[in-house]
Amino acid sequence: MPRPPLPFTAPHLLAPMEGVTEPSFRDLVLLRNEPAALGGAFTEFVRVIDRPLPRRVLARHLGARRFPQPVGLQLMGAELDALAETARRAVEVGAPLVDLNFGCPAKGALRGCAGSAVLRDPGQLERTVRAVAKAVPDRPVSAKIRAGYDDAERVEDLARAAEAGGAALLTVHCRTRAEAYCDEVDWTRLSRAAAAVTIPVCGNGGVRTHADLARLRRETGCRLAMVGRAACGDPWIFTGTRVTAAEAARFLLDYAQTLRSLGASAKGAAGRVKQLLVHWTAGGLTGLDGAQRASWLRETDAERLLARLAEAEGGAPRSARNPELPETHGEVLAVGRGRCPAAGPVPAG
Repeated sequence: MPRPPLPFTAPHLLAPMEGVTEPSFRDLVLLRNEPAALGGAFTEFVRVIDRPLPRRVLARHLGARRFPQPVGLQLMGAELDALAETARRAVEVGAPLVDLNFGCPAKGALRGCAGSAVLRDPGQLERTVRAVAKAVPDRPVSAKIRAGYDDAERVEDLARAAEAGGAALLTVHCRTRAEAYCDEVDWTRLSRAAAAVTIPVCGNGGVRTHADLARLRRETGCRLAMVGRAACGDPWIFTGTRVTAAEAARFLLDYAQTLRSLGASAKGAAGRVKQLLVHWTAGGLTGLDGAQRASWLRETDAERLLARLAEAEGGAPRSARNPELPETHGEVLAVGRGRCPAAGPVPAG
């Protein structure tokens, strides 16, 4: 089966993350990284259960803005007819590629035989990729897996299954389902997957700095590298730019303002900002010893938290915070599933 070319503008990608890579966050990252540095991004996963999703839902996840970098729409589901029709509709509303999630370790995904549950059955993975690739022959289909379910013994089998199904790209999160989001990573699993197939492999996991992007590709043979949680702490990781505390605060204020314009309360917007502050490293805003980060996270008054960010920025009015961002930006975006989760670890897609 011929594979359409990948549309990325650079080999470094923003990972799909549930509750994070919706347009309100994703667009701000794309605005701050040139196409030569950040090659593309993905939506948070869109769950397909027993029927195709409406086009309006898919369009909402893609967002209203378009950038030189493509934004792939990530789907997760076990009902192949519904998944394939949803992929067709995704292309109709403008998705430049469709990504399939075989890595989500959430219990709900496992019960539905979706996400990382499929890692126990390479044949099911291959059938799922084939159904979607056949449904959208003019768009590349990518598959995102973990290195395995309980262990990484079959990572080569999983990689070959994705290739045999017609995937144009395989992304491998180097942790297994059982390892969840542990700090330890084993990049040899990425090397094994890359050596097992001829399609491009994108390595995911363990990237903490800009230098790690090139190091991952050099050491594993992966042609692309993906960043998840580290981009939540430093949206400039793709360029390696060292920003000031004021610029870092400006990003978080823009994020909060976008959420507020979508109807989030001050408390909800502050909760989403705290979700990023758990990981935040940009601009030295959260300090080096942990005490300053803790003071941000302990702040219980939402308005006071946002006022502290404005003070760190220098007190600039909202319209000056991001001259590239139109005042109406937030009015046309969607806040994922309408949630503003409290602070906590950022999940990978």
